[in-house]
Amino acid sequence: MFEQEVELEKQQSAAVPLVLIAAAIVVAVAFAGYYTVQSRKVLTTPEAANMVIEVLKAQAPTSVSFHTGMIVPDFSESPMDPRYRLLDRIGVITIGKAKGSRTPVSLSPKGEQLLKQIAGVKTSKDSDGNESYVVPLATRKLVDVANVSMDGVGRATVQYTWRWEPNALGDRFDNAGPDVQSFGSWDRQALIDKHGARFYHDVPTKVTIAVVKTSEGWQPATY
Repeated sequence: MFEQEVELEKQQSAAVPLVLIAAAIVVAVAFAGYYTVQSRKVLTTPEAANMVIEVLKAQAPTSVSFHTGMIVPDFSESPMDPRYRLLDRIGVITIGKAKGSRTPVSLSPKGEQLLKQIAGVKTSKDSDGNESYVVPLATRKLVDVANVSMDGVGRATVQYTWRWEPNALGDRFDNAGPDVQSFGSWDRQALIDKHGARFYHDVPTKVTIAVVKTSEGWQPATY
């Protein structure tokens, strides 16, 4: 009986390494299979295009802001600054003659019709009854995805091109257009820096970004 127990223990001891080896093989095969599956999850060009479209949508459009009513000039708001003069010149607003420290500014019939055609216009009134307008001028639109290259599992580099898509008012704020060019250099720079003027019809912009695969899909890398 004692000899049988010893022999059984020997068989069990010999079986343990075999079980461990088999388990290690299973783990290795599973890992290799997982890596193979993951490595095949490449970022396709259509997927990259959809991701870039969402990235561009998330960037706010350029815009111009102004007020109508009896405007009291201060360091941030003056009916004599270039945006008001440009809006007056193209017929969106009418700047009246100053009355003391206040200058009347009104939205013209042409301006009313124009703003109705532009999506995303925001308006509000202050305690003095003056109305504030924030008017979008242009959004970024994808032209094409030039290249998608995988940099490893769940990592890629995307090269794409985008262009400005201005609306009817944005066209008048084109820095290369006759309306903006009619101003002096200082006023043109102010229009660019503060009031939404851009080279809206310039050549498209090329961009290269790193992206990563997340639980929510492919996203621009934040590192």
